[in-house]
Amino acid sequence: MSMMTEAQAREILEKVVKMSVADECTANLSGGKQGNVRFARNDISTSGLVDDVDLAVSVAFGKRSGAATINQFDDASLERCVRRAEELAKLSPENPEFMPAIDKQTYKPSKTFSESTAAITPEQRAKVAADSIAACKDKDLVAAGFLEDGYGFTAFANSKGNFGYQQQAGLNYTCTVRTPDGRGSGWVGRDLRDMSDFHVEKDIAVAIRKARDSADAKALEPGKYTVILEPHAAAGLVSFMMYFFDARSADEGRSFLSKKGGGNKLGEQVYDPRVNMYSDPWDKDVPVMPWDGEGLPRERMPIITKGKVEALNYSRFWAQKQGKRAVGRPGNLIMEGGTKSTADLVRETKKGVLVTRTWYIRMVDPQTVLLTGLTRDGTFYIEDGVIKYPIKNFRFNESPIIMLNNIEELGKSIRVAGDESNLAMMLPAMKLRDFTFTSLSDAV
Repeated sequence: MSMMTEAQAREILEKVVKMSVADECTANLSGGKQGNVRFARNDISTSGLVDDVDLAVSVAFGKRSGAATINQFDDASLERCVRRAEELAKLSPENPEFMPAIDKQTYKPSKTFSESTAAITPEQRAKVAADSIAACKDKDLVAAGFLEDGYGFTAFANSKGNFGYQQQAGLNYTCTVRTPDGRGSGWVGRDLRDMSDFHVEKDIAVAIRKARDSADAKALEPGKYTVILEPHAAAGLVSFMMYFFDARSADEGRSFLSKKGGGNKLGEQVYDPRVNMYSDPWDKDVPVMPWDGEGLPRERMPIITKGKVEALNYSRFWAQKQGKRAVGRPGNLIMEGGTKSTADLVRETKKGVLVTRTWYIRMVDPQTVLLTGLTRDGTFYIEDGVIKYPIKNFRFNESPIIMLNNIEELGKSIRVAGDESNLAMMLPAMKLRDFTFTSLSDAV
């Protein structure tokens, strides 16, 4: 029951919508299977499988709305859920920013499903953990990691005749490898749609190499350095920045994209001309659902073109208030890069710092998107095109807006998982000048 066909989902949703006596009704149905395996200290610690389907019903009487959820689908349970949502709506105060259910839409399907990922078995998960552990044991290292995979469907219908259905699948693997004495640490992460693209032996080798190479780290004086951020290191900063592409916060003066005197910086040069970002639900590497959380169709959308801000995210309410067309919020972010690998960027660097990963990132100043955070799992000093030695981790204070104005070169874009924005992301390695490190950290 957890993986319903389109016909099965439609039957339940249309039944629910017809049961409601509210001015409008929207029903969302989602389900699937999520499996995982966790390992630490070179041993499997937990594994699990979640198999579930949920129905959420939202109704409105005028500008009063209510919602209820259930995971039982007999007629009596469905009606009980609808009536509960209606009761809550009648008790709720009016919402001055209430927006009615959207009209009937047309959605272009995207390739979010993978047969190979949906077919993953507990034995396959165990083998990923076992192969990770064995490779580390062979090098006298210690592994800790997590593999999570899943597949499912999302469907919805409303009283205005709109309907959507699509299946999706994906997996995420991370592994931290450390030396037995804890002085060296390496990390690798993979976010994929298709299990057939995942090769744990190749990926774990990266973390193993960095763990061994990062031991005996030397202290380097904090200051401004040329840095090479690997794509996962850049993701933590870029994903924070994307929160501020909300049109309302920009128009109301609460964003770095707010213009003095009112309005926003749409169309203005904000970044280095080499910065090009866009969203595309049908991208072959990072496909996402063709609608957003409200059911608005997504589009291929330029976000930054040659350093100029091309698009902001308008909620339906704010788009109506500002006389704009509401478009589905992006589900992915693709930043164009070059053709060079991280190793190529290192070879062309006279002096600099290579950063594997950033974490524990927090906001310092929303108006400039000044962030603070730490490097981890392999930070290295580069001299004359080679990695000379590992260095102690740094705390940094840096704004991604300044960072993306200090570009020296961009590498090849790869798929990464967004740390904060939940966007599927394609980002390049970034060689940047004057990146600000403020203090040292003894943590590895």
